[in-house]
Amino acid sequence: MQPFRYKPPNTNTGDLRTPVTFYKPSPNEGPEPGEHMDSVLYEAMAKIDTVWMKDIEVAKANGTLSDVTLTIRDPKSTFIPTNKHYIAIDADGYRDNRYNVKHVQPDLQNRQFIKVVARVVT
Repeated sequence: MQPFRYKPPNTNTGDLRTPVTFYKPSPNEGPEPGEHMDSVLYEAMAKIDTVWMKDIEVAKANGTLSDVTLTIRDPKSTFIPTNKHYIAIDADGYRDNRYNVKHVQPDLQNRQFIKVVARVVT
């Protein structure tokens, strides 16, 4: 009998098909409140994951139904996403929304990538 060996799901560059842009917000000039996105910090290709069907009830209860998980190549010290950055996703269904970075973590199965969890901003 052959021994069991776990093989994690592989992410490769062929999975990174969606262009994403990281922005830093700037306050609007004048007395009106708000902010606008004018400074592009980093552009990358990403793999987009939404909430899974098996987790849909938990996501509804937590209010995280509109969260997305991005997998991008690790930019090392060139750019480090923080919760002060916003993301624009260039794909159908995502273009009209702005996403705020919630959490950044390394992909433990493959150290060449990082995972960015983002929440839609209304």
